[in-house]
Amino acid sequence: MSEKLQKVLARAGLGSRRKMELVIQEGRVSVDGKVVALGDRVEEEQVIRVDGHIVKNRTPENAICRILTYNKPEGEICTRSDEEGRTTVFERLPSLKGARWISIGRLDINTSGLLLFTTDGEFANKMMHPSQQIEREYAVRVFGDVTDAILNRLRMGVQLEDGEAKFLDIKESGGEGINRWFHVVLTEGRTREVRRLWESQGLQVSRLMRVRYGNIALNNQLPQGGWSELNLKEVNYLRKLVDMPKETESKVKVDVAKDSKFTNPQARIRRAVKKHALHRKAGERRRTKTRTRS
Repeated sequence: MSEKLQKVLARAGLGSRRKMELVIQEGRVSVDGKVVALGDRVEEEQVIRVDGHIVKNRTPENAICRILTYNKPEGEICTRSDEEGRTTVFERLPSLKGARWISIGRLDINTSGLLLFTTDGEFANKMMHPSQQIEREYAVRVFGDVTDAILNRLRMGVQLEDGEAKFLDIKESGGEGINRWFHVVLTEGRTREVRRLWESQGLQVSRLMRVRYGNIALNNQLPQGGWSELNLKEVNYLRKLVDMPKETESKVKVDVAKDSKFTNPQARIRRAVKKHALHRKAGERRRTKTRTRS
């Protein structure tokens, strides 16, 4: 059965369908050696190339949807590469063959906490679509005098430059004086929305961390820079949220207790995070020496 080419490319993890439509229109995609046009369809056995590189045509039946949770530290950016050499959220993720990790939404450089990654481009696009109204919860430390009137306005809705916005829920969670913590919930992913809502009331956000996406909460034992893969039940919970069919397979071991390599996964993650940090520092020292010599 044939499928639209942009759908196949998105499922392979090369980007959103809209982005793939642009790639096709730019003449960068060929099927069986012939450059294709937008609207063309492709069969499973045909050879697809993007910029000359073969793309594995993973049909819905043979592609396993994998999802990672990642504890993003402050200072990392949500792009695959950075001209300034800053650390990206993709650097520590496990390597893949025939697929790639796609970020479900973004967090700005000064925001930490829960990020989700998947291998399924169609699933990622649906998760990020505003119509899905999936809850995101943040822990936020606010600097300033937070009054009941301000909290009521933030619950009722305030006008931002890109339209009205509000928190579905606000709960106090500690702090003293003019440095107080709150947990807030919203269902949109607009740029810097949490910060802009508080700033609209003359307040400053001094710390911001995402702690929940849907019912997937950030694991407190997961170190910053560490990742953990969701099991089949968790994957299917998220797929159900966006009306996608259930997965029947998973790469996650169900009974990890019988495998000595997995008896202490948190310690293994911490070692990996530390190893990556040391490797990156060594690379930065080498680049500094090279620039000094030149």
